[in-house]
Amino acid sequence: MLLTEQEWCPRHDAHVARADALLSQFRHPGDYHPVYDFLFEYYPVRPSHLRRWHPGFNVTLAGTPGTIPHEEWRDYHRTEQGVTLDLETFWARRGDSITYIRNLMAKTTTNPAQFDCFGLHEWAMVYKTDSPRHDLPLRLGAQRTNEVVESHRIRCTHYDAFRFFTEPARPLNLTVLTREGQPDSDQAGCVHATMDLYKWAWKLGPLVPGELFIETLELAIEARTLDMEASPYDCRGWGFGVVPIETAVGKAEYVERQRGLAQKAKPLRQRLVAIVDEAMAATISNH
Repeated sequence: MLLTEQEWCPRHDAHVARADALLSQFRHPGDYHPVYDFLFEYYPVRPSHLRRWHPGFNVTLAGTPGTIPHEEWRDYHRTEQGVTLDLETFWARRGDSITYIRNLMAKTTTNPAQFDCFGLHEWAMVYKTDSPRHDLPLRLGAQRTNEVVESHRIRCTHYDAFRFFTEPARPLNLTVLTREGQPDSDQAGCVHATMDLYKWAWKLGPLVPGELFIETLELAIEARTLDMEASPYDCRGWGFGVVPIETAVGKAEYVERQRGLAQKAKPLRQRLVAIVDEAMAATISNH
């Protein structure tokens, strides 16, 4: 697909404006934010990454030399028509990683979705510890928090949450999770698997249109909000609500919002997998 300057410049400018608005609202350099810092620290996405608009795979940007910023970016090159992704070079450098990400997302889609974890992974991270991960008060206090963990069956399926469980909490999980087994354990109901779409879109780099990258961040913000509102931490001083998962009402709210996130994540995950499949097919046809 060939985009004229009149077509791609407005998309580029709109992306930068959208990224700047999100950064202004949710990134707080030099300050501490217990909820949203996670999106720029655990996921090490720099502002420059977010502001960089990629047109996506198999798109050429028309324009005279020196007028297209992508011309100076890694993995792009100029052709007779304009500037486009040098897929062969990019795939040679990142193909193995991209294939793993694609397969993980595809498996996440086909593994049975679960909606009975109630966000207890955050509770397991503070179980019987004097050093919680966040500098926030525990809403129920340490003793009652421990009792909530002990009165539930922990059903976490996401290794990158499980690995932060305290040592006493790990045996309480229904399954011992490993990095190697992540493709078999990740599933589409998981709030963290939804957040990870933001990470995968970032790691897929120039294959992913900037608009889709921004959509994954917006969904990650929504997922992170639920993650912390349902956590043992008291975030009300930061303007957040409470999802009291220790109660039947709180569990019902968590599941409803969790299902909503999964529904929003489904088409984004499908689009990311399809993009990789198209790029993979193109690399094969070129050889």
